[in-house]
Formats: sequence, C-alpha cells, structure tokens
Amino acid sequence: MSALLDVRSLYVDIPLPAGMLHAVRDVSFKVEQGQTVSLVGESGCGKSLTALAIMDLLPRVADHWAERLEFDGQDLSKTTERQMADIRGNKMAMIFQEPMTSLNPCYTIGNQLEEALLRHRSISRAEARERAVYLLDKVGITAAASRLQQYPHQLSGGLRQRVMIAMGLMCGPPLIIADEPTTALDVTIQAQILALLRSLQQEFNMGMIMITHDLGVVARVADRVEVMYCGQVVEEGSAGEIFEAPLHPYTQGLLECIPIPGKTTSGEHLGSIPGVVPTPIGKIDGCIYRNRCPHTFTDCATETVALKTISDGRGYRCLLSAEQCRKNLQGGGST
Repeated sequence: MSALLDVRSLYVDIPLPAGMLHAVRDVSFKVEQGQTVSLVGESGCGKSLTALAIMDLLPRVADHWAERLEFDGQDLSKTTERQMADIRGNKMAMIFQEPMTSLNPCYTIGNQLEEALLRHRSISRAEARERAVYLLDKVGITAAASRLQQYPHQLSGGLRQRVMIAMGLMCGPPLIIADEPTTALDVTIQAQILALLRSLQQEFNMGMIMITHDLGVVARVADRVEVMYCGQVVEEGSAGEIFEAPLHPYTQGLLECIPIPGKTTSGEHLGSIPGVVPTPIGKIDGCIYRNRCPHTFTDCATETVALKTISDGRGYRCLLSAEQCRKNLQGGGST
C-alpha cells in the first residue's frame, strides 16, 4: 500500500540580491494514513517552506522541485494551478501558525468556515452552516451557532486556533498540515489544542504533518520525526528512537537543552548548542553543522554528507558511524 504523501528529494531555492538561498535541500519523508510526522528544528530551518512547497503556496519568486511529490496517488509536480486549487482545503488542509493573521478580519467566522465547503462541495449554504456548527462544537467551542456571527477580533487566541482547526476539517481532508499550532498560546491552552488535534486525527483517521520547534509537542503527538537543520533532514526515525537514542549531534544537542522530569534538578544548568546557524546562501560544502558540532574533524569541511539509512525509516546525516554517534551520546567517544 502506497503512502498518503510521498516526498522525495524536495528542494526550494529563493533568489536574493546576495545570492541563491537554498532554503530546503534534499528533504524526503512519507506520511501514512492516520500517522503523525513531525518536522522539528530551529526557526528558519525550512520546516514551513517544506509545507508550503507541498501545498504549492510558496512566493512566486521561489522555485521548488522534487524527485517525487505524490499525494494520494496523484503527482503534485504535474498538477495545474486549477487542480491544486481543487486539492487545497478539500484533500489537503493547513492550520497556519498565527490565526489572527490567517483569519480575515473583515469576514465573520461563519463566512470563512463555510467558504471551503461551498467551493468544493455541491451543497447549500444552510448545509455548510450546519457543518460549521458541528465542527465548532467538535473542537470545543461553546455556543457554536452564535459564534458564526462573530469576527476574529472578538475571540481569544485559543478560540481562534480552534476555529482554524475546524476550518481545516470542513471538507474532511485525509491530510492536515499543522504549522506551529500552539506557538502563540499559553501552556494550558497548548495542552488542550494538542489533545484536540490528536483526538480528531484518530477519529477521522487523518494523516498529519506537525511542524514545531518544541520537542515537548513532538513527544506528545508524533509517530515519526524528521529533524531539520539549515534546510536539510539531519535525522529521521520513530519518536521513540529519536528520544531514546538520537544519533546526529544536532539532535543530541536539542535533547540536552530540555529538562528531564525526575532527573533534572532545580537550578541545574541545561545544555546549549554553541554558535549560530550558517547562511544557506550560495555554494555549501561539507557538513552544514560542522561549525557547531563538538565532534567535527577535517573531512567534515569537504566530504559530501548523505543521509545514511541504518534500518527501515531510520537514518542520519553524519560522517561518523552509528556506533561512534552512540558513544558520543554516552560521553565515551572521541574523534
């Protein structure tokens, strides 16, 4: 059985006055029906641009291509603009990062919810409104019918985010892309939104791409994880494999930056990753992470670093062997 979404060797380039920005480079992953794949990494690592490339929502100046970009048996690289318009919102929906800027302040919540269903289904406005009320109630918004007459500014951040989730579900798409859906919310609301997304995904058997920089979010919702750094996937695997035995030095550094319940004591210093992310503009030689890696050596500056596959669905991008990476994690390795 083929994957719901199959992305292979995706690239996104953006021309700038300073040179060509290689925003996404050789990104590959799959999403199965009912599975959550998390794209995780620092801000600016290419997570959102990867999602926008899949949705064909990149700025006109950006150029993207892939060896394979297939969704539900359809080759997205060969679709016309009209065909993509029929897919977006209908079969593939996106929950954007900031609902206040994603929702139109000039239209009511009801108008914005009903729009996608009226665009993609041959139904009456009354039926679309009934579906909107059902989904608003489903995502935990009380007095759902009365909310349809309200404007975005009349709702709290948590309610706006729930409206965005309901909007994404209006046509019952098999794939949802959630771009940092909890970033602007307080911790309590974050937990509610994540639980809601997980519950709805299981109920409707949707595939989901969760974009986040928060490893706590990843631990709660992800089945598989793609760790991105400077436009590349540097490690991939199941959530359990990534958290229990990270291989890439960047993944190891990320995990050292978060406290561990029951192990991290009050006042104890957390880990940090030294240096800054290098610019992805122009030609890139060697390992992109070498200026921040504690285990770098001479070949890292010149050798091409491909993603090594060590088992089905498990890989990492490093010149060191998997055994050496594990030793470094335990503090017993040297280069």
